[in-house]
Amino acid sequence: MKEPHLYKDYEKSKEPKRPVLKNCIKAFLVGGFICLIGQAISTFYMYFFNFTEQTVGNPTVATLIFITMLLTGFGVYDRFAQFAGAGTAVPVTGFGNAVISAAIEHRTEGFVQGVGGNMFKLAGSVILFGVFSAFIIALIKTIFS
Repeated sequence: MKEPHLYKDYEKSKEPKRPVLKNCIKAFLVGGFICLIGQAISTFYMYFFNFTEQTVGNPTVATLIFITMLLTGFGVYDRFAQFAGAGTAVPVTGFGNAVISAAIEHRTEGFVQGVGGNMFKLAGSVILFGVFSAFIIALIKTIFS
């Protein structure tokens, strides 16, 4: 009866230790840095293009996604994400990376079946659950207002 536990103990002793705290700190700092860049882009748009705080969100998000897609296309963002871990997955840049990575990976299959058919494979669930949760929250707000 004790033999399975012996193997689990042996397996656990051979498993490499993960630097969880270090990874959390890196993810926090990199995610915060990406948000800082987003804030700088927002401030730039408000100062030079007369956007308001209410209207600056969409161009800022579009700019961040565009920058991410360029960096992914040149292979820079993947190395950055290897270093940062979850810090690059949480902000909107993770969405841009997911979309363009799938498009690049399937480009040899053609534009329609390859790029078009696979571009939103990973990001599609993000869009689906984002829209669904926004609907539920709006429904709850409508009921209780």
